[in-house]
Amino acid sequence: MATSLKPLRPRHPEKVNNPDSPSPKKPDWIRVKAPNSEEFFRTQLLMRSLSLNTVCEEAACPNIGECWSQRHATMMILGSVCTRACAFCNVATGRPNKVDPDEPDNVAEAVATLGLRHIVITSVDRDDLDDGGAAHFAKVIEKIRDQAPQTTIEILTPDFLRKEGALEVVVEARPDVFNHNLETVPRLYPSVRPGARYFHSLQLLSRVKEIDDSIFTKSGVMVGLGESLEEVVQVMDDMRSADIDFLTIGQYLQPTLKHHPIDRFVTPSEFDHLKKYAATKGFLVVSATPLTRSSYHADEDFKKLVEERQKRVR
Repeated sequence: MATSLKPLRPRHPEKVNNPDSPSPKKPDWIRVKAPNSEEFFRTQLLMRSLSLNTVCEEAACPNIGECWSQRHATMMILGSVCTRACAFCNVATGRPNKVDPDEPDNVAEAVATLGLRHIVITSVDRDDLDDGGAAHFAKVIEKIRDQAPQTTIEILTPDFLRKEGALEVVVEARPDVFNHNLETVPRLYPSVRPGARYFHSLQLLSRVKEIDDSIFTKSGVMVGLGESLEEVVQVMDDMRSADIDFLTIGQYLQPTLKHHPIDRFVTPSEFDHLKKYAATKGFLVVSATPLTRSSYHADEDFKKLVEERQKRVR
C-alpha cells in the first residue's frame, strides 16, 4: 500500500443517523453542473413517454446531467418502490405496485431508440415476489436481445435473499455483466444495509461464476460512511476470493437528513491510491473516484473488461 494513503478511519465513530446532523458542505471536487443540454431533455422525454423509471433520477445520481447528455441511462425495472429501507438509498420504500408486463418491451424499445452500445438494468428489491423479480430480469434481457442485438447488457441486481432458484434464472438469460453491490464493509451492514447479509451477497457473485464463468462479475462499495482502510482492503480480498472481475469505489453522498450521515469526504488523491492498490489484487478493471457509481461510464468500462480478459488469455 502506498505510504501516502491516509487511513479511511471514521472521524465520528459515535455519530448515528440523526436528522439534526446536517450533511457537511461538499468540497469542490464533488460538485457537478446542473443538467441543461438538449440531449438531456430528449432522454428525459423518452423515459417519460415509455413510463420507464431510472435509477439516475430515483437515486438522485450526481452524474445524471453528464450521462443523459450522452444518451446513457440506467433503467430501473420492477417499479420505483423498494421493499427494503437501506440507510444510504434515496429510492422510496413501501408496498410496491404490480409488475408491469409491458416493461420488458418498453425497456428494449428505449435501448433501441437511444442506440446504446451498452445498457445497465437495475431494480428495486422486490421481497414481495416469490422469485424476487428474477423472471422479469430474464424477460428484459430477452427483449433487449431481440430489439437491440448489438447492445451489451449489464444487470445490477438485488440480493435475491431467500429466493431459491432466482439467481439461476437470471444467469441463464446470459447478461454480459452481472453486478451486485456489496455497498459497504461488514461492520456497517446493520446501520447501512440492515435488510441484507454481507456474506450472502458475496456468495451470490461467486455462484454466478460457478454457473457460467464467461459472465463478467462486478461489485462496488461506497466510502465516507465510517469505514477504516483495513476494512476496505478486506472487502477487496473477499471480492477477489469470489472471483469478481470489476470493482467500483465511490464517495457516499447523503440524500437527505434522514439518511445515514456522511463521516467524511475522501479526497481524490486517496481514491487514486485506492485504485492503484485494488489493481494489485487482480481485478480486471477498477474505477475509483469521488463520483464513481456502478453504471457511470459502464460502456467504456465493459470495453476495458473485454480487453483485459483477452490480454490474460494470450
